Amino acid sequence: MLCRRALRFLAQKPKSHHYNKCAQFNLLHTGCVQQRRGENPIQRTIRVLANDIKDVKEKYINEIAPAEAFPNHVDILIIGGAAHGSSIAYWLKEKTGLKGLSIAVVEKDSSYAKCSTVLSLGGLRQQFSLPENIQMSVFGAEFMRTLKQRFGKDADVFFTPNGYLTVASENGAQQLLDNAKLQKELGAVNVVLSKDALKQRFPWINTDDISLACLGLEKEGWFDPWALLCLLKREAVRMGTQYVNGKVVAFNFTERDDILIEGAEGVYEGINEVVVELPNGEHRPIKFAYCVIAAGGDSGEVGKLARIGSGEGMLSIPIPVEKRKRYVYCFECQGDAVPGINTPLTIDYTGTYFRREGLGGTYLAGLSPEPHEEPSIENLEVDHKFFDERVWPDLAHRVPAFNAVKVRNAWGGYYDHNYYDENGIIGPHPYYHNMYIATGFSGHGIQQAPAVGRAVAELIVEGGFQTIDLTRLGFDRLIVDKPMLENYIV
Repeated sequence: MLCRRALRFLAQKPKSHHYNKCAQFNLLHTGCVQQRRGENPIQRTIRVLANDIKDVKEKYINEIAPAEAFPNHVDILIIGGAAHGSSIAYWLKEKTGLKGLSIAVVEKDSSYAKCSTVLSLGGLRQQFSLPENIQMSVFGAEFMRTLKQRFGKDADVFFTPNGYLTVASENGAQQLLDNAKLQKELGAVNVVLSKDALKQRFPWINTDDISLACLGLEKEGWFDPWALLCLLKREAVRMGTQYVNGKVVAFNFTERDDILIEGAEGVYEGINEVVVELPNGEHRPIKFAYCVIAAGGDSGEVGKLARIGSGEGMLSIPIPVEKRKRYVYCFECQGDAVPGINTPLTIDYTGTYFRREGLGGTYLAGLSPEPHEEPSIENLEVDHKFFDERVWPDLAHRVPAFNAVKVRNAWGGYYDHNYYDENGIIGPHPYYHNMYIATGFSGHGIQQAPAVGRAVAELIVEGGFQTIDLTRLGFDRLIVDKPMLENYIV
């Protein structure tokens, strides 16, 4: 909870003297104003007031604003300003309604040009095998449905409700049935299709080696991730959140003999300050009461700055998240036998997926590589050979019309890959009393962002999960070695 320690921290913030400086400047300026020839008193008064406002504004912007614009002290610092960081900031403000609650979000790429959020496909589905993932996705769908009530009548993420289609071979049929049953129990709307029913509904698909398929009928499809990010960030800023364009390069540590951590030896060293490197190379500190690591694929590296993974005891376990590069290929296919405009996002049992893009004969497709095929993350260049050798054969087998395609475009993007169990890590760090983690969603993150933001806000403001119990997705599972694995899920 926002405890007494945090309130004492707020009370210790340095007070601003900007108003006094502005007033002094205003008096000095108006004292040297002379009346122009032929100018009546009213005109002179208007001119003086206009000049005063202009000059004070310029002085504030040029001399005062830069010093105040950087938040030296905040209540909550969020590292990472993409979908999850912005969602956390939004929900913290939404839940507390406290204008005095200061939140800063540090984002190293203010353009979001290489951000996982922006480069993702924006899929929304409930077809998971873990209850937590299903519940977060169900809430994500509800969040999308109520966008206009939250953000205004013009709010839109351009949701395409075509659903997901997951196909299974004989080996995966029973798991698909079990998954579909659980999904329905938790609020999903889907239908399991036999081979014949699948062929009747989608004549373009080859069902020779398919046993069953699951089709999402409601709450599934895809949306514009950039639009969602913009809505979350805009509302967070409107409610007072400050975004800082910079990179966290260090944590500063303080010995605290008033805090005891069970299982930890020696004096507890806490964190309440980061060092941020600005685009001009300058390093500036930010003190905080609470910190949230939501840095996507960089979260593991950020954790190392806080000695997570290099210390002893609980600090010996790293945040198991790193960047992984994935390709999305855009191709065209024409003819009467191609998948139509109602085609769902289709996931083959090989892991290859595709969906339509727009109303023409354009499609998007991709496949996660095998461990030995992982590409370098040094850049986002696309390997077109991977499409020819790995993706296209699967596409052509599942959809015979795709034997003749023409690749028009492709792009690479990063996943925040959790190499421990490929699921999100959400919750407090067991050593640091004021650190929370929200990362490692391994390609499922954008649809889970609304639920994750709400969950972290609940932890900080109310001291525990209130809506969806995500305890099993906490960092503690790494300590006790209980991975949360999905079954038959891409």
